[in-house]
Amino acid sequence: MDIEIRTVNNIKGRGVFAKKNFPSGTVIFEEDPLVCCQFSWNASYMYRTCHHCLRPLETAQENAQRLTANEELILPYPECCSTDKSAIVSCILCGVEYCSSDCMTIAFNRYHRTLCFKTKERNNLHPLEQLNEAWKQTHYPPETNTIMIIPRLLATIQQADNPDQMLQNVLQFSHRTINEDAQLVHKLLGDKFSEQLVLLYNILLQAVPHKGVEQLLTIEGFQSLLALIGTNGQGVGTSAVSQWVTRSSELPLPDAEKQQLDNFIDKLYEDMDRVSGNFLNNEGVALFSLQSSANHSCVPNSEPTYLHNNSRLSLVALKDIAAGEEITISYLDECNLFRSRHSRHKILMENYLFICQCPKCESQVNDPDVTSNEEEDDEEMSE
Repeated sequence: MDIEIRTVNNIKGRGVFAKKNFPSGTVIFEEDPLVCCQFSWNASYMYRTCHHCLRPLETAQENAQRLTANEELILPYPECCSTDKSAIVSCILCGVEYCSSDCMTIAFNRYHRTLCFKTKERNNLHPLEQLNEAWKQTHYPPETNTIMIIPRLLATIQQADNPDQMLQNVLQFSHRTINEDAQLVHKLLGDKFSEQLVLLYNILLQAVPHKGVEQLLTIEGFQSLLALIGTNGQGVGTSAVSQWVTRSSELPLPDAEKQQLDNFIDKLYEDMDRVSGNFLNNEGVALFSLQSSANHSCVPNSEPTYLHNNSRLSLVALKDIAAGEEITISYLDECNLFRSRHSRHKILMENYLFICQCPKCESQVNDPDVTSNEEEDDEEMSE
């Protein structure tokens, strides 16, 4: 590995550090998630993905036709579609789909043997279905997480060759107090979080086996799991259309044909935005061991991305990183990064329970503690 994880200080805890120079644009490392799961509403809205790695199961044309509500739409250069429909397989017992037999085998050996419905009928009576529906009623789009990653996480511990070691790997994600967990769960579930917490907890107890994960299936353990996915869950997005756009844009076309393609793509995105809004991707959440060790900065030197159009994460350098330098990411989206220091600190404290001391925040330490204009506008609109 060209990185190492070591203690930063008592406030930050651990961090990721470079062991060599990484030029801007370099892939620092790649990793597959410990566990990954599609968002609940995303699945309900017919975004077809691999049940294991979230790779799209639609062709680019099928994806574009659905998102534009235009069944007559034909994409040029079909050879640029990366979806291999001939490789798609499904579980013979419950029918969930995978992009390949490899993904199906990995899923079965890692968690699906425990969670398989063992029937293709869906009547909303299975506890896992009830858990999913209960979650959807508390967490409407735009989605940021799903409780359905928790059964996969528990099953992954139970099916591991060394369940005790896997349990320790999971516990390393969390080092908060019970009160801190409660504060994070309150943020995740909303004002009625106490009622929702008990409801979701009781359904989860019926949905998964208990052996080997008893300490996580107390009410405190469940609350800790919710806080864990709330703070460490990394969003995953895949798209058959975006892959087609990337590949077709790289074709060595004559200037006139290139311009025609660019116009087509611009119109395609306009139509998709008009019909489907911002909900263009297959979306889900994942837990990554290495990426979760990276600390936040409001001037990050790297960012997580998905170069393989599945759940495999690539951490890419945003600027030159020197050997020995800490590798940081942003826990905030791009819009929030441009808000005032006060606003950034408010968001980070509410969602991650820390005060940022990055170079940008330190340089703005004398700025007035006022909310940014964007946030003020949002608050006015909500009144």
